[in-house]
Amino acid sequence: MLKFVLHDAVGYVRSNVREFSLNALRLLPQLPQLSPYDVNITLKENEFVYNFPVEGIIRSYETNQLGSNSPCEDSRTEASLLHRNGFICGIFDGHAGAACGQVVSKRLLRYISAATLPRQVLREQMKQECTSQSFLKCHNDKVDFVSEIRPLYEQSFQRYIKRLSGEPSRDVASELEQAFIQLDSDLSEEALGSNDARIMGVALSGAVACLVHLEGLQLHVASTGDCGAVLGVLDPETNQWHPKKLNIEHNVENMTEVSRILGEHPQEERETVIRNGRLLSQLAPLRAFGDFRYKWPLETLHQKVVPMFGEQVLPPNYYTPPYLTARPDVQQHELCSNDKFLVIASDGLWDFLTPSEVVSLVGEHINSKKILEPMRLPPGDVKLQQISEQLAERKAGLTRKPIDQNAATHLIRHALGATDYGIEHSKISYYLSLPQDVVRLYRDDITITVIFFNSEHIARLKGESLPTPSPPTTTTQAPAA
Repeated sequence: MLKFVLHDAVGYVRSNVREFSLNALRLLPQLPQLSPYDVNITLKENEFVYNFPVEGIIRSYETNQLGSNSPCEDSRTEASLLHRNGFICGIFDGHAGAACGQVVSKRLLRYISAATLPRQVLREQMKQECTSQSFLKCHNDKVDFVSEIRPLYEQSFQRYIKRLSGEPSRDVASELEQAFIQLDSDLSEEALGSNDARIMGVALSGAVACLVHLEGLQLHVASTGDCGAVLGVLDPETNQWHPKKLNIEHNVENMTEVSRILGEHPQEERETVIRNGRLLSQLAPLRAFGDFRYKWPLETLHQKVVPMFGEQVLPPNYYTPPYLTARPDVQQHELCSNDKFLVIASDGLWDFLTPSEVVSLVGEHINSKKILEPMRLPPGDVKLQQISEQLAERKAGLTRKPIDQNAATHLIRHALGATDYGIEHSKISYYLSLPQDVVRLYRDDITITVIFFNSEHIARLKGESLPTPSPPTTTTQAPAA
């Protein structure tokens, strides 16, 4: 149970990462200076890009991950929905170990891909003896569950779709919410019905999640915990980038969430339910999958958990559980041609960059990458003056040529190395050179997925005409609510 205690201790320090300056880092014992080549190798190690072969709402997505914990506690999954045109992806930030995040990252997408199918299609697939992998095609998933646990998870999935098949269809937001809740319930039942320490380990570790579901122009973001999602919107009149937040984090800065939790417990617990900015003085996110030591009755903890892991697993002031839920908040947004990209990321990114900064950086990256594309002349008769102006613009743009082709890597590089004077190599080198027993105090795991939308396709679907904007600026406004 040391990992639970250690997680609680380092979380408080890391939550104040903005207060740690580069000078504070340099007070550490002398660290080896990484070369630019070494930095690039490390930053690009987990890059992935997927370009969709058929024209649709999404052109492509780019993702990357930089670990701090060993093993990394973040997970990510992206998939196309089968039996209809759609896309689903998620970022999953584990804590107290990687187990829960890894399991939820696979299973949640399977639950949702089945739940959002029309019920008649679901019943037809069940007649063909479908499995949990029959409803989606993952794009970057190279591993599966161990053979001893896989049948248990499959049994839970089959019970879930059998129940779904007998229920009327709900709207997408309701299906997402119910899928989150059902998966968390299945994690609980599986752990309580087994003596396997691995299954109990999944239940006692935890994970927050931010999941994106897209069918047609309807974009839904379901989140539980403190991952973040922000939409990059380009104003066609001013050519400025604007961020639009598509979720609200569940932490102590969310006073609505704090009030909800306090209202669910007796008045005499007001001083102990949330203390030192944490649930029961231990857990930073106020909603999460797993973490059943904050959900199960005290009697269950004594019967099932204490014999395996000892009494240190019991939280302080544990009187009226459950204190925690996996129920997500779901936001819906109809895409328009001004919506250019969506960024979802674990809190390791948001510790360093604001939503406005993230949208500005990705917008800047989109513009600078155009310099690397072949020059295309406008249709119709073209004057030499137009060609000259286009060549001059490309020449000027060479100074903005990006170091990273991948937008997620571009964000990680700026998160670790940005200064008032640009990217400082020595700062990135220090962050990447920190020893394993120290690095968690200065940065968390960072996982990012950037989804790029096809504005022309969206405009055609909405019967709109796209304006021909001048190059976008990187000025951003305050984040939208």
